Amino acid sequence: MHLIALNLANAWAALAQQAFEYAVDASQRSILYADAMRKRGNLYLEHGLQGKPPLLKFKHETIIDGLSLPNPCNYSLLHILPEAAFPVDSAKRPIVIVDPRAGHGPGIGGFKPDSQVGMAMRAGHPVYFVSFSPRPVPGQTLVDVARAEATFVEKVHALHPRKRPAIIGNCQAGWAVAALAAVRPEIMGPLILNGAPLSYWAGSEDENPMRYNGGLFGGAWVAALMADLGGGQFDGSLLVRNFESLNPANTYWKKQYNLYSNIDDEEERYLEFERWWGGYFRMTGEEIEGIVANLFIGNKLAKGTISIGDEVVDLRNIASPIVVFASRGDDITPPAQALNWIIDVWGDEREIVNAGRTIIYMVHESIGHLGIFVGSGVARKEHDQLMHTLDEIEALPPGLYEMVLETKSSALKYDALGYGNYSVKFKARSMDDLRALDPDGRTDERIFSTIAQVSDIWLNAYREYARPVIRSTVSPANAEIASGFAPDRLERIASSDINPLMRGLAVVANQVRARRAPAGDENPFTAIERRQSKHIIAALENFGKQRDDAVSQWVQAVYGPFGWGAVFPPEDLQETAALEAVLEDLDKARAELESHLEAGGFPAGLVRMLLMAFRDKGSIRRRSIRLAAIAAQTTDELIESGKLKKVKGPVDWRAVREEQARLLALFPERAIESLPKLFSNAGERQLAAAIVGRIMLVDPEVADPHSDIARKAEESLGVAFESAAVGSDLPAEIAAIGLMNAE
Repeated sequence: MHLIALNLANAWAALAQQAFEYAVDASQRSILYADAMRKRGNLYLEHGLQGKPPLLKFKHETIIDGLSLPNPCNYSLLHILPEAAFPVDSAKRPIVIVDPRAGHGPGIGGFKPDSQVGMAMRAGHPVYFVSFSPRPVPGQTLVDVARAEATFVEKVHALHPRKRPAIIGNCQAGWAVAALAAVRPEIMGPLILNGAPLSYWAGSEDENPMRYNGGLFGGAWVAALMADLGGGQFDGSLLVRNFESLNPANTYWKKQYNLYSNIDDEEERYLEFERWWGGYFRMTGEEIEGIVANLFIGNKLAKGTISIGDEVVDLRNIASPIVVFASRGDDITPPAQALNWIIDVWGDEREIVNAGRTIIYMVHESIGHLGIFVGSGVARKEHDQLMHTLDEIEALPPGLYEMVLETKSSALKYDALGYGNYSVKFKARSMDDLRALDPDGRTDERIFSTIAQVSDIWLNAYREYARPVIRSTVSPANAEIASGFAPDRLERIASSDINPLMRGLAVVANQVRARRAPAGDENPFTAIERRQSKHIIAALENFGKQRDDAVSQWVQAVYGPFGWGAVFPPEDLQETAALEAVLEDLDKARAELESHLEAGGFPAGLVRMLLMAFRDKGSIRRRSIRLAAIAAQTTDELIESGKLKKVKGPVDWRAVREEQARLLALFPERAIESLPKLFSNAGERQLAAAIVGRIMLVDPEVADPHSDIARKAEESLGVAFESAAVGSDLPAEIAAIGLMNAE
């Protein structure tokens, strides 16, 4: 009995000791958390006093200030200065990175060393960055910004004339860059669109509720009202608050608790991000109205009914390769919003080939919206590999592809070609593959057509009757004072050293750090705290889910067939109209190209065989594209030396590649049947088979003599594919290609 009592006493003493340790730890964390809030407030004020410069981690210089342009705007072109550790390779194309202007300031693309800017610099590219200042020029429009960005791209090309610059557009900047490329395709290199909502109506009812907000408040008139209340400028803090309301669990608890529970390690990262997150930037009323009415609610970019100046924006005009990067974990720009425009604009993957266009997409499984731009892991993998694949992307045959990254077995950082520890495949895809990324299908998009029609009515009524009254009563000075009382601004200001109650906190926090005594993870009270945090997160997530369901149901009821939909019936889906036009285009293309099936000689036959091999495999390896380029150079040398006597050079390989891709897409069977007629003799057939074999033997499966491509080659050409590929009597130039094959 005495022993039991002693054990109980010891247990209670140990528990009391753990409770004391937890109480000390919790109180210390509370003080350090409050000090982190104080620092956040000070950073907010400091950044504002500095004029809110771009938060780039890299030294830079201004090349063009948009205020000096004929149509001035608050944008500017920056040159990221090279670092000694990463010298610029003059042979590589320049990279222009454009950050989103969606309430926050610029810099997220170069936020940290492992970023888009950082990866481009490490790959040896000249790097440029499109920045913007906190306040727009009065009367500034989206057209003014587009003209400025075109001037920037032209300037970069003038500085680096060897290759047109590749443009990276993040979020809002992605659709802006795409629109500009449709109007000025001649100045653009490859486009990389990250988390860019080009098809705003698309998405899932359960996973992407943000798109219902336009219907909840009656359309674009709310944005116009907020701009008028702002004295003609729209306050970016409103957009930030809208983003934060999307995920109440993260906004009101998870993000803050993560800082509190990991205060010893998390403060620096938290403050770095909050400095950007709290840097509220403004737009003119004209800009925000154009964005909300035309892009978000009107969905006019994907429909091809929006203009830049006098030019109608038709995304079919984009001549450069396009890479679209989306994520299933992105609740702001889900994959359907990033990709459904391809279906609406092109209708059929064969039409992409027929037009000579190349469209590639990547889908991350879990990263959130901001992680696409700022995630270090994403930068080191996806963005890094994109920087090392731009030339291969330009050399791809026209078509629709998914870019897939696979980890190599070796721990090689970068191989001889600079590819790193990832192999890249471009898998041929169809419109059905894109449709599969939209979990609820597209029928619910019809309701947004009704919302757009109702929005136009309310917006016109607001402009006619309410705007004159509001503008006559709100002066810019009054609007400026009112904006200072925005909740997010007040919160940061009140927690800064401007507040006398916060000034002594730094001294106390330093004393706490000197005596820091964190409770261990094994402390039961710490475990209770974390378990309780999970319950709070679950409750807030449940609240957010119920709120979103209620909004969705309300909007569908109001704008559905028994609401506004009865008065303003929805338009037909753009996809249906596009498909009808595409089928007509394909019929015309068949009539025009039929006579080309047996024309082109050896170069056409070689490329057609390669495309047959790629199609048979279902994907194209990045390394195979590089080897194909080497094979083209080798063939040019054979032509020049007279070893291919009936072939006249020089060969326009790009034109050959595009035409042969069209022929295979439009005449899949006849293109194979007519293949032997492209070669003059058995020697040419043997040589073509050898070249294809050396390129495709990078994949052992394709080297299988029983594979479809090997069988077709043997049947069509009378050539043993495997023996041709490995034969000892190959020309020395062709045999050398195989030396490049090792992974």
